[in-house]
Amino acid sequence: MEQTVRSIAVRALAARLVLLVAAATGLAAVGFGFAPPVAAVVGWLAVSAAALASCSPAGDEPEQQEQEREPSENAAEFGDLPRFLDEIDLAVYLLAADGSVLFQNRSASSTFGSFPLGSHISARMRAPGVLDIIRDTLANGHTNQIEYSERLPSERVYLVRVAPVAGGADDTPVFMLVLRDISEARRIDRMRSDFVANASHELRTPLASLRGYIETLQGPAKNDTKAQERFLPIMLDQATRMSRLVDDLMSLSRLEAKAHLSPEQQVTLNTLLEHVRDGLLPLAEDLNVAINLFLPEQQVTVNGDNDELLEVFENLIENACKYGAEGGRVDVYLKARDDGAAEVSVVDYGPGIPAEHVPRLTERFYRVSVADSRSKKGTGLGLAIVKHILSRHRARLVVKSAVGKGTTFTVRF
Repeated sequence: MEQTVRSIAVRALAARLVLLVAAATGLAAVGFGFAPPVAAVVGWLAVSAAALASCSPAGDEPEQQEQEREPSENAAEFGDLPRFLDEIDLAVYLLAADGSVLFQNRSASSTFGSFPLGSHISARMRAPGVLDIIRDTLANGHTNQIEYSERLPSERVYLVRVAPVAGGADDTPVFMLVLRDISEARRIDRMRSDFVANASHELRTPLASLRGYIETLQGPAKNDTKAQERFLPIMLDQATRMSRLVDDLMSLSRLEAKAHLSPEQQVTLNTLLEHVRDGLLPLAEDLNVAINLFLPEQQVTVNGDNDELLEVFENLIENACKYGAEGGRVDVYLKARDDGAAEVSVVDYGPGIPAEHVPRLTERFYRVSVADSRSKKGTGLGLAIVKHILSRHRARLVVKSAVGKGTTFTVRF
């Protein structure tokens, strides 16, 4: 009889704990944009119902089911509770009233390392803010929540929640500490805010220029033909710059929307590179640069989107012509590797790129030289678009450069 009562109490505790974790997950999803509020609530209710159902004795054979389960090695006093908590992708600790750790689930062990049961939680959690909310919950029974950041070995951000749960089989108080990794959400938030700030800055300059010229033409230069002839081409150039920027932003948005879809067309790189070379010949002649293609005799084909790959190699070869014009030539090599993959290298012999700039070349709006980029009518988004297209094609961009010797951009499929 006593064993049956204890089993029922353990099951009740398991139900409450799983419900608490489900609630924490749903609320975190709402608070941090992981799911719409309605979806989060419905998901919470579904998880809760499933947890209660799984915690209730099924049929007339509860003792047989107990025998078939393998108890966890680190939570003997909680019976089969680890079966539920070990399947949750949140780090979960159960604490006694004095702050000692009674249980840790599999996710907590893999994330923060195995922790000796019975030790105080302060031996694992050293952040003053986290320890403060744990002490408050242990003392007053209040549910608390805080964000906690770790810098080493890599930057991670956690949403830490601590709350009291019903006592165990012998009615001793038990507290749950849950840590949810929200690092990716925080990274996306920073990237989004940086992107909006950069885009606003890039549009502000040409808009201010246009406004100034328009006000001048409406006022002092209203009847000045020479001023109009001088200002109108500049205004057209600024409007064209904004148009290019908007087009590139739209391209990035479209690429991000279908980043998970791999293209299935067959693209012949020999023909595509010849088409790119022919389209860029007028620009190369203006810059006094020769574009040399080195193509194998056999046709090299890859799975891809023809228009997107055309944009990739137009961007790379155009950049090589503009920024490597001092070298007088741009060499493009197409190679079919022994493993069946393809490789395209675009080589210029210009001034090269300092090593500290190379890792950041594909960042949005990143420029090695702002003045040089704008004088060549760049938007700062070209290589970011290249990176997104190649990611969708499951290809890589490798950049090698030496100051005074030139730069090589290699696309490996």
